[in-house]
Amino acid sequence: MKKSFSILVLIAIFTTVAYCESLKVMTFNVRCVVESDGLNQWKNRKDYAADLIKFYSPDVWGAQEATHQQMTDLQERLPGYAYVGVGRDDGKTKGEYSPIFYRKDRFEPIESGYFWLAEKEKMHTPGVLGWDAAYPRVATWCIFRDKQTGEKFFFLNTHLDNEGTNARHKGADLLLQKADELSQGLPAIMTGDFNAEPGDDPIKVITNTGDSRSFTHSRTIARLAYGPEWTFHDFGRIPYNNRQWLDYIFVKGDFTVDYNASLTDYKGDLFPSDHCPVMALIKF
Repeated sequence: MKKSFSILVLIAIFTTVAYCESLKVMTFNVRCVVESDGLNQWKNRKDYAADLIKFYSPDVWGAQEATHQQMTDLQERLPGYAYVGVGRDDGKTKGEYSPIFYRKDRFEPIESGYFWLAEKEKMHTPGVLGWDAAYPRVATWCIFRDKQTGEKFFFLNTHLDNEGTNARHKGADLLLQKADELSQGLPAIMTGDFNAEPGDDPIKVITNTGDSRSFTHSRTIARLAYGPEWTFHDFGRIPYNNRQWLDYIFVKGDFTVDYNASLTDYKGDLFPSDHCPVMALIKF
C-alpha cells in the first residue's frame, strides 16, 4: 500500500513539473483601429479577438499594432492577463504598442523595459525613426518568474519596419544585441511581426547559426508544424498562393518545441485580424 501511494505521489509530482515547465506562447498582430476596414474594423472584431485569446489560453503572448484603445478593450475582456509595454510615439500611451501580455496567476515580471529600434544614441527616445525606417518601432522586454516553479525566462516582443532596408537589417541585429545584454543568460523567447519572410534578410540575421547571439525559428524545430505556411492574409483578400509568413516565435536556450501553429480562425467574413496568430508549445 505504501509503495502504491509513493508511486502515485511521484506521478503527481512529475505531472505537475511537466505542466509547469510547458509554456504556451503566442504572437498576434491585432491590426490597429482603421475605419476603412469596414466589417473588419476593430469595433466589430474586438470581442472575437479576445475570445480567440480566451480559447487558446496562451501563457504569454506578444501583440503588435495595438493602440491604447485596443489595449483598454483587451484588458477589459481579458482580466486574467496583465501586460508590460508603452505606446511607441511618446513612451506612454500614444501610438502603437508592442506589449507582452502574461497570465497574472502564473507569472510575475522581475525586470522589464523597452527600447526603440534606432541608432544607439536614439534607442531610448520615444517616437524616433531609426535609420531609414518608415515608422517608429519599439521593442518590449521582460524577465518573468514562474510562481509555481521559480523558473525564469526572458521574453522580447517587437514589430520590425516594413520599408527601410537598413532599418530592417540594423533593427534585427539590434534585437540580437539587446537580447544578449538583457537576458542574463536565461532561456529566451522573441516574438513579433517581422515584416519578412523566412528567406529575407532580417530573418537570416536573427537565425544566423554563425552568430552566438542567434535565435531559432520555432516552427523549424517543432515536432508538429500545424496550419498553412503563411500568416498574413489581409482579412482573407490575398490569394492563397500569395500569402506570406511574417509572424514569428523565436527561441534560444534549452527549449524543445512541441508544436508551432498558424491559426486561421474566422467567422464568415469576419476575421480576428488581418494576420493569423501564431502559437507554440514550448518546454524548458
